[in-house]
Amino acid sequence: MAEQRRKLRLGELMVQQGLISQDQLRIALIEQEQNDIPLGRQLVRLGFVSETMVRDLVAHTIGQESIDLTTVVADSDALKMVPEDFSRRYHLLPVAYEDTTNTMIVAMADMFNVVALDQLRAMLGGQIQLKPVLAAEAQLEEYIDQFYDYELSVDGILREIETGEIDYQSLQTESDEYTQPVVRLVGALLMDAVKKGASDIHFEPEFAFLRIRYRIDGVLQQVRSLHKSYWPGVSVRLKVVSGMDIAETRSAQDGRINMNLCGRPIDFRVSTHPTIHGENIVLRVLDREKSIIPLERMGLRTSTLEELKLMMTRPEGILVVTGPTGSGKTTTLYSLLSHKNTESVNVMTLEDPVEYPVALMRQTSVSEVNKVDFANGIRSIMRQDPDIILVGEVRDEDTATMAFRAAMTGHQVFTTLHTNSALGAFPRLSDIGISPDIMSGNIIGVVAQRLVRVLCPHCKEGGKPSPEERKILRLKRTEAAEIFKPKGCKKCNLTGYRGRMAIIELLRIDDEMDALIARRAHLDELRTMALDKGFSTLAEDGVRRILEGYTSIEEVTRVIDLTSRINN
Repeated sequence: MAEQRRKLRLGELMVQQGLISQDQLRIALIEQEQNDIPLGRQLVRLGFVSETMVRDLVAHTIGQESIDLTTVVADSDALKMVPEDFSRRYHLLPVAYEDTTNTMIVAMADMFNVVALDQLRAMLGGQIQLKPVLAAEAQLEEYIDQFYDYELSVDGILREIETGEIDYQSLQTESDEYTQPVVRLVGALLMDAVKKGASDIHFEPEFAFLRIRYRIDGVLQQVRSLHKSYWPGVSVRLKVVSGMDIAETRSAQDGRINMNLCGRPIDFRVSTHPTIHGENIVLRVLDREKSIIPLERMGLRTSTLEELKLMMTRPEGILVVTGPTGSGKTTTLYSLLSHKNTESVNVMTLEDPVEYPVALMRQTSVSEVNKVDFANGIRSIMRQDPDIILVGEVRDEDTATMAFRAAMTGHQVFTTLHTNSALGAFPRLSDIGISPDIMSGNIIGVVAQRLVRVLCPHCKEGGKPSPEERKILRLKRTEAAEIFKPKGCKKCNLTGYRGRMAIIELLRIDDEMDALIARRAHLDELRTMALDKGFSTLAEDGVRRILEGYTSIEEVTRVIDLTSRINN
């Protein structure tokens, strides 16, 4: 099928899609006969189309991915693996290398150059998977020059800055000026953070130095300390590419950066905050590929997954996801919505702000600029014929009232709430101002969750639990068990952990629970009934993960109180 598409003539396709006229095609064909260059390049030379248009059309026609090299940040690891003369000879550029999947993404102008791919595979030892993507020919030549002609490692760039002067004028433009080492330094730091799986990047100025920290698996780790003289250049570059006012240093600002890192689009939400030593800048890494996880890959027990899917079949009502900040509530909500997001339903969201743009969903950012708050936003969305509404967070009575009103008028509503447990959602909603009569019959269920780090499979150490640990795990005296602890190796950057997983408790509200809620039953009554119906607490799910060898007791106790299990 791809071969048939390939045989379609490029010029005819462009005319069919209205990109060029028949007259323009005729002119290009005459010029092509005289100059003997490919038609696509001839059309670009004549100014009829852009290289991007040719690249995307060819990629779509042959069923392959394309890449815009102007948005790509160089990956020094990938470039070290492929010599410059090899890249020039076979007209290809290593864009990214992912060690976890052992895959290299390679930009090429000719996707069907089998000889080049075979030679590259042989040079790399035949063990690395190659993923070719289509790049515009002129871009490829330009970026082979840029990526190979300049120092791209963080240490090398720092040495270069120490021996030269920073051109602040060139930093104030959004173009990737590779001659300016600060531009490459910022790109290298962002690339390094994404490769290490960071969720946040902190640039923190102190009296005499700049501290750089990454939040990896929920824990901050210091990665660099630079002299304070580096900070003005780095901060200007970050503010320029995120669309901020570089002259404003006394008030907080927000911005956004879009880049292609590790061969995929990555967004950064940027925030500045004035401190006594200068502006503090924090970047939230928004990696769509890693953050929207299918329900089946969330690691839920089969019974929990089935119950969650059952809850989502209810056509109206509110489903609440609870937990503290950083517990993965947004990721879970997106996973739930992605399960429901099809052409047959209208999904509309109100978020503060929109973090992951998703096809088909109508997403709105709540902000003072566009004069939309959660309560007014729900009123507006109700007139847009929605089937499913996502309300980023229920913070006050107005928002809660409108969310329940939407649920009572036949809509499915997803939202988050800050509570410590699933059962804690009811007193919290009551405290906000929602009466039990309104709660009853309108809450589908409550999901409470925490994120715990997963033990590195390459270095975790097993052993028998101590008497205190056996009490926490509630193991019988004769019951054998093995639990694991972190050790640390190169694969996990000596932390002993690699990645995170969710610990979840799921409370489905049925008629009997609704009756208890309506008569304002005490929390103990609700808990007793839930446990009778098979409700599994966060602590029990955490213990299950410990006994399965995924995480350690120390990690679970970091996010959940397990001490109550010793006394009960």
